[in-house]
Amino acid sequence: ESLYKTVWVFVVVVVFLSLCCVSGALCGTFNIKMPKNINVLRGSCVTIPCSFDVESRFENNLDDSCKAYWNDSPSFNSHNAKLKPTKDMTGDLKKKDCTTTFINTNLLQRSKYYIRLECNNALKYRFSQTGVDVSFIDDPPSPTLTPSTLEVKEGTSVSLTCSAPAPCWSHPPALTWTPNLGQSQETLQENQDKTKVKTSVISFTASHLHHGNKICCTAAYRKQDGSPDVTAETSLTPDISYSPKDPAVENYTWSDGGALIGTGHTLNITVSTINSNFFCNATNTVGFKASINFQIVVRNYTK
Repeated sequence: ESLYKTVWVFVVVVVFLSLCCVSGALCGTFNIKMPKNINVLRGSCVTIPCSFDVESRFENNLDDSCKAYWNDSPSFNSHNAKLKPTKDMTGDLKKKDCTTTFINTNLLQRSKYYIRLECNNALKYRFSQTGVDVSFIDDPPSPTLTPSTLEVKEGTSVSLTCSAPAPCWSHPPALTWTPNLGQSQETLQENQDKTKVKTSVISFTASHLHHGNKICCTAAYRKQDGSPDVTAETSLTPDISYSPKDPAVENYTWSDGGALIGTGHTLNITVSTINSNFFCNATNTVGFKASINFQIVVRNYTK
């Protein structure tokens, strides 16, 4: 029985290892990861994030001689590749990083591109199973504002985030806020597919002065072909509720320090010989504000 269990466990382990070799989990296999599609701003540079894996037997072949070639058809070699590498355009292939930046996007066409890895040894492989669709655009997409609307009370701490795609990592868009509401913090963040986005976060305290005044975020993209920069913008109009300040008053009431003596924007009363103090209270759904007191002094004059 003990021998039977040992044999059974051995068979299970062999089957498990065989399955792992097929899937590439342990034994390694050729595969590549990059975005399915990417937008290229015409005249600008573009970075295609890319990583790969090789069969375990080729791990030691990844050295300084390795180069990455791109082509718009899956069948090609280093000699007929349309896009040949330069030293500073590709990631560290020894670390399986095939991320590539094309400074001159005029070399690209609207097509699907595939990559081939070639080293001065036995490692030569064309990743024809996966390619990236390249699309050219003349105008960048509008930035994204988060939140997209702003409805808060005066005095609330507010943070707005502006995000814009960064198709070229070395030249991300410049983000500016109008009006300048304070210091902003900028970061270059990575999406799930390894593409990147530029973000700017601005924080301020909501004021009645912001109510109804447009807040705009502008993304400026610099071209590498000498043509003018292009911009895109997104805006929102804050709705700030605040205690009465002209003209946000809903009701006016008048009192003599105690009793209600009138309503409305103006007060008409018959004066008496008693000197009185009067107050005007302006109210809305957020709160109220009282005026400074004023006094009517009635003097008796003897003829």
